[in-house]
Amino acid sequence: MSELKNRYDFVLLFDVKDGNPNGDPDAGNLPRIDPETGHGLVTDVCLKRKVRNYVQLIHEGADGHDIYVKERGVLSALHAEAYARLGLKAQESGAEADSPKGEGKGKAEKKPRKASEVEVVRKVRDEMCRRYFDVRTFGAVMSLKEANAGQVRGPVQLTFGRSMDPVVSAEHTITRMAVATQKEADNQGGDNRTMGRKTTVPYGLYRAHGFVSPSLAKQTGFGEADLDLLWKALVEMFDHDRSAARGLMATRRLLVFRHASALGNAPAHKLFDVVSAMRKDDSRPPRDFSDYALSVGSVPPGVEVMELGG
Repeated sequence: MSELKNRYDFVLLFDVKDGNPNGDPDAGNLPRIDPETGHGLVTDVCLKRKVRNYVQLIHEGADGHDIYVKERGVLSALHAEAYARLGLKAQESGAEADSPKGEGKGKAEKKPRKASEVEVVRKVRDEMCRRYFDVRTFGAVMSLKEANAGQVRGPVQLTFGRSMDPVVSAEHTITRMAVATQKEADNQGGDNRTMGRKTTVPYGLYRAHGFVSPSLAKQTGFGEADLDLLWKALVEMFDHDRSAARGLMATRRLLVFRHASALGNAPAHKLFDVVSAMRKDDSRPPRDFSDYALSVGSVPPGVEVMELGG
C-alpha cells in the first residue's frame, strides 16, 4: 500500500430532517444540544462509529479491513488472536502484572520492561494495525492487562459536528396498538394500547472538521487506499445507517483540502474559514439544505480543494 505523502484537512457537512442524529444516554436519549447556544451536537465517536459500520458492511471483516471496536466485541480476545497469529506468548500490563510477589495492590511499583517484552508488544501492535482498519485509521489504546497490545495514535482525527444554527428538540407522542404481556392487556380491559414519546430535530445542518497526518499514517500503515475508503465512507455512511429514530440524514458535502507537502502549506483553521454555509432567508427557520448557500473562498498556494458528496 502506497504511503501518504500529503497532509489533508477536511470539512464534513451533513444534515438531519425529522430525526435524532445523536442521542445523549445521560439525558433520556434526547438530541445533544449545546445548552448555552442551542446548537445541535454530534460527537466524533458517533461519526467514527458510522465509518466503522460502513467498512464492516463493505468488506465483511476481511483481513486488513476488519473492525476492532464493533458491537458485542471482546477486545482482549482480539489481542490474544493477534498473539496466536504471530506465534507469541501474551504479555501482561498494569501494576498487578508488573508488581513483585507479595506486595499489595495499588502500592506496587512497576518493574522496568525487558527489551524483548517491548519488542513483542510492538510486533503485536503492528499486527493489530495491519488487520484492523479502525486501529490503522483512528488509533486505539490496547494496553489491556490481558494480552497487552500497546497503543497507537491514529492519523485521522475528527471533531464534534455542530449545527450551523440553533436547533429545536421537538417531542412527539406516539401510540403502539399492542401491549407486551397478557397482564397489561387484562389491566387495560382489552384496549391494548401503549403510549410513548419520540424526540426529533425538525432540521439541522451540521459541520464537522477532520485531519489526516501523513507522519502518523506512516506509523500505523494507513495508506492511499485506506484514505480513498475513508472518503467513500464519509460520503456514503448515512445511506447504510437508516433507522426510525434518525429520520432522514445525508452527507451534503465533503470538502477536502490537499496540501502539497507532508507538513502542510497552511494552518487548518484558515482553510476551514474559507468554507461558509449561510442561510438564504433569515426570516424563517431552515428546513432543507436548499435553504443554505454554500461558498468556498480562495485557498493559499500549495493547497488544492476537492469537493465530494452532494
